[in-house]
Amino acid sequence: MEATLTHYNPRPASLFSSSSSSKTYSPSHPSFSFLASPHRGPRVICASKTQVDSSSMKPKSKENKLWGGRFEESVTDAVERFTESISFDKALYKHDIIGSRAHASMLANQGLISVSDRDSILKGLDDIERRIENGEFAWRTDREDVHMNIEAALIDLIGEPAKKLHTARSRNDQVLTDFRLWCRDAIDSILERIKYLQVAMVKLALTNEGIIVPGYTHLQRAQPVLLQHLLLAFVEQLERDAGRLVDCRVRLNFCPLGACALAGTGLPIDRFMTSDALGFSAPMANSIDAVSDRDFVLEFLSANSIAAIHLSRLGEEWVLWASEEFGFITPSDAVSTGSSIMPQKKNPDPMELVRGKSARVIGDLVTLLTLCKGLPLAYNRDLQEDKEPVFDSVKTILGMLEVSAEFAQNITFNQERIKKALPAGFLDATTLADYLVKKGIPFRTSHDIVGRSVALGVSKNCQLRDLSLDELRSLNPVFDEDVYEFLGVENSVKKFCSYGSTGSACVAEQLNNWVTKLGI
Repeated sequence: MEATLTHYNPRPASLFSSSSSSKTYSPSHPSFSFLASPHRGPRVICASKTQVDSSSMKPKSKENKLWGGRFEESVTDAVERFTESISFDKALYKHDIIGSRAHASMLANQGLISVSDRDSILKGLDDIERRIENGEFAWRTDREDVHMNIEAALIDLIGEPAKKLHTARSRNDQVLTDFRLWCRDAIDSILERIKYLQVAMVKLALTNEGIIVPGYTHLQRAQPVLLQHLLLAFVEQLERDAGRLVDCRVRLNFCPLGACALAGTGLPIDRFMTSDALGFSAPMANSIDAVSDRDFVLEFLSANSIAAIHLSRLGEEWVLWASEEFGFITPSDAVSTGSSIMPQKKNPDPMELVRGKSARVIGDLVTLLTLCKGLPLAYNRDLQEDKEPVFDSVKTILGMLEVSAEFAQNITFNQERIKKALPAGFLDATTLADYLVKKGIPFRTSHDIVGRSVALGVSKNCQLRDLSLDELRSLNPVFDEDVYEFLGVENSVKKFCSYGSTGSACVAEQLNNWVTKLGI
């Protein structure tokens, strides 16, 4: 499946933007927080210009819960604080409103509500969305979550018609509809950032043609490789990351709306209509599965975790290469930081944090795996805890991708330092073994001969190409003058010819393929 997007944007649109609204709001827009607040206690981030403590948000007297008909007393303040989710799930407000629009339209189409009631509901939802985006909406903890806040506000606004909106719908299927829509948009944003980093890496490769660097295994010198080849290795990893996200998006794109609490409904709803209206592939086939499934978030966070590991490896590579011990790259001041006590320090902190933040993304996945382990069917309140790890994972991976691209655009490779480092390590030893194989000597015998050649070089404190022909022939008479065409890193690189290898022609082909694929 083709995972690469046609267009890219270094700063993709907010996950809260919607095709139903002509106005786009960026994460920096003052009316809302991009994702859930780091505060997990009673302190609540509202969709306004200020942060408001939950105690100041409470009405003077508690209103009856929308579900409170069979209850004779209100929950305690401690229970209310502990069970609320509005402090973080208000991030789903746009998708909740989109889902309610589709649901109301379906109810009217099926004759379950009047056209007039539908129009009142849609107009009210538009007004609530405008108030949220303008920072005029009062989020209330006593209304628990984003769904109840919006529904209760709609009842306050338009009265009786709003009470019909929840017909043939439970918060169980409602929240999962919102969440799938949110994750779908989040995946699209991550795919844009992945492509942006891929483009940055390919452009970096294009501007560093012909540079040979030591290739490592076990963090020991191994063979010479073209720098372009190494950079494209990370591009390949990112492509697989994109592919996993595309596959995940396909599997999550099924609609739970209409599954209700768990058993469906006896009312004549049209689940296919709402599924189509929301851009899903189809309704989910089993209502119990529809409200209990969290496979899509587990898969999403797994894909994010693998991407985070790839970015962490890139970060480690560049942190090492920026050290005095390597000195292969120099980051610009724009992507470096200093020390509060050591005036000489210039640290590649962004990539150190990329390496470090991978732990958060992996931790978010572990949280979700642990949360879902052992839950009985169907819905359980435990699943309220699925949102924050997902929000955190998405926010973190987007930041990691963005800053990695920034770093790639602001580094210089120190060619002289790299050249001075190349002679050490007998990087051309394997190429010498290939030479012997071409002379008809079995590889294992060739391996032994080259090993003894390296030992001779070590004893004489010289490289393989510095050994005389007589010295080489003392190890095996098959050596001839043409052996020196295989020795030295430049000659060694020229000899690689297998598909996908570090040979100049092979790397040029890889690079051209990526330039075409990414539309550079």
